[in-house]
Amino acid sequence: MQAIILAGGKGTRLAERLHGRPKPLIDVLGVPLLERQLDALAGQGIDNVVVLVNHAADQIEVFFAARPPVPRAKLIDDGAPRGTAGAALACLEALEDRFLVVYGDTLFDIDIAAMMAEHEASNADISLLLHPNDHPADSDLVEIDGDGWVTAFHSYPHPPEADLRNLVNAAFYICERSALQPWRESPTPLDFAKDLFPRMLAQGARIRGYSSFEYIKDLGTPKRLDKVERHLASGVVERARLTAMQRVVFLDRDGVINVQRDYVRTPDDFELIPGAVEAIRMLNDAEFRVVVVTNQPVIARGEADFDAVQRIHARMESLLGAGGAYIDALYLCPHHPDAGFSGEVAALKGPCECRKPATGLFEQAATAMKIDFAASWMVGDSTSDIEAGRRMNLQTVLVETGTGGLDNKWAVQPSHRAANLLAAARLICASAMKLDITQGSST
Repeated sequence: MQAIILAGGKGTRLAERLHGRPKPLIDVLGVPLLERQLDALAGQGIDNVVVLVNHAADQIEVFFAARPPVPRAKLIDDGAPRGTAGAALACLEALEDRFLVVYGDTLFDIDIAAMMAEHEASNADISLLLHPNDHPADSDLVEIDGDGWVTAFHSYPHPPEADLRNLVNAAFYICERSALQPWRESPTPLDFAKDLFPRMLAQGARIRGYSSFEYIKDLGTPKRLDKVERHLASGVVERARLTAMQRVVFLDRDGVINVQRDYVRTPDDFELIPGAVEAIRMLNDAEFRVVVVTNQPVIARGEADFDAVQRIHARMESLLGAGGAYIDALYLCPHHPDAGFSGEVAALKGPCECRKPATGLFEQAATAMKIDFAASWMVGDSTSDIEAGRRMNLQTVLVETGTGGLDNKWAVQPSHRAANLLAAARLICASAMKLDITQGSST
C-alpha cells in the first residue's frame, strides 16, 4: 500500500503556533504532526510514502534528513499551489495503481486494512472515510444510498433550509489511479472534495462512503489543535479504535428523540423533544456511541418509502448538528407483521428478526463495533424497547415521553425510569462516572 501526504499547506490560521514552520511540522504534544502521521502509517505496514510539499519545502527536507529514514519515502515539490486534487494529479505517474490520500493537517488513528477490505470488496473507484461531527454546518457533507454508494456532495456553506445527514468527508481517501487518469489535464487549482469528486460522480465514477467512528480530526486552527492535544493526552484517540470496546447508548427514535405524533411520514412531521439535543451532546461528550434503533413500519405500510425516511433522518441529524450533537449510527426495521393496509409493500410484511423487541438491529450494530454490552444502555418509551434491551443484557431506561410504557405489550420492568431523554442522559452519565471512579480506585 502506498500513501501520499498532502503537505504543501501554509497554515495561515495556525501562524501563531507555527513560528515560521510549515503546517505539517506543527508541534502536537512535543511531536511534529508529520512524524505522528508517518508513525501511524508505519504502524500498519505502510512505508511507501510520497510527501507532496510546496510551502517551506526546505524545512520538510531537513525534517526527513534528521529522522530515521522511511524505507520508501519520496518528497515531491509540486511547484505552484495546485489544490489538493491538482497536486495529486500532477504526480500521478509517481503513484501506484492504488493509493491512500492523507491531508497534512489531520491527526488520525484509522484501521486502514479494514477500510481497504471494504474498498476492494465493493470494487469502488474511490472510497471516502465519513464520520459525524459536532459542526456539520461548516463541513463538507456527503450523501450515500442504503448500500453505501455516494449519491451527492454538499460543500459548505450549506443553505439554511437544507436537511442533510451528518456524514462529514473526513479527507481520508483510497483511490484507484485508473479512475483519476482521465482527469490529469484538469485546470488547477483543483480540490478533491469541492471539485474533482463531484465531477467524477457526475461522470459515473463508483465512489463509496466508508462510515466509521474512528478518530480523525483536522487541527488547522489553534482551537482545534488544543482539542486534539487534549484528546491525545486523555486517551480519547486510543479509545476510538475499532479494536477498543465501546460503550453504547441505544436510543429509540419516536417518543424519545422526537415528539410522538401518530407516525412520522415526512420531515415536516419531525419535531425534537425539548432537551434532546443537550442529551445527545452530553452522551457524545461522555464518549458513548449514540446508536438509534427504530421500528419504521411506515415503509412496509406504504406510507413512506426509504427515500422519505432518509429525508426524515436528514432533518433529525441537521437539527441535532445545529446544536453540536450527533448520532454515530442508525439502524431501522422497515417491516410490519400485519397485512391489510392500502399501498402496503408485500415483501416487507410478516415476521422478521429486526423489529423490536427482536434483537437484529442491535446485532447489526455489534458487527460494526465492539460493544461492551455490560456498560451499555437502551433508552425507550415502550415495553418493546425495554424488552429488546433486556434480551441484550443492557441497562434500560424507560422515559415518560411518547407512550411512556403504556403500550403494555410486554410484562417487563426497566432498570430505571426518567422523565425524558435529557434526564436519562444525566442518569447514564452519572452512573458511568461513578463506575469509572470505582474502577479507577480498584486498579
